[in-house]
Amino acid sequence: MKTTILFLCTGNSCRSQMAEGWARHLKRDVLDVCSAGIEKHGLNPLAIKVMAEAGVDISRHRSKMIEELLVQDFDYVITVCDHAHESCPLFPGKARTIHNAFDDPPRLAAKDSCEEEALIHYRRVRDEIRDFVKQLPKALS
Repeated sequence: MKTTILFLCTGNSCRSQMAEGWARHLKRDVLDVCSAGIEKHGLNPLAIKVMAEAGVDISRHRSKMIEELLVQDFDYVITVCDHAHESCPLFPGKARTIHNAFDDPPRLAAKDSCEEEALIHYRRVRDEIRDFVKQLPKALS
């Protein structure tokens, strides 16, 4: 039986989408995953771009609000940003909430003068999320 995980962030546009993409790509045999946000911001085009560079297509993902998934039963809810962690609702059933925050690439890139500078932040966070996902589900015990 697969471990069920919800990756949760503020807008479900970047970090949680990357985590869902990596989990589906690397751990589809042991994890059943989805992602959502406290708000809905739409997919971040630079997140799509850096994931594609790594061979993971998240272009067909869609931004979802957590209310759309409250009827599902998760083993774990992993908050990937501080705002989501602070705002995370109580989940019915057995869901255990784990907090593992990653830097926010759009915020880090806000002052960059060009896309190539911005992509440096996105790539670093993408790789940090990949390394975290590689440890799942063992890292949750």
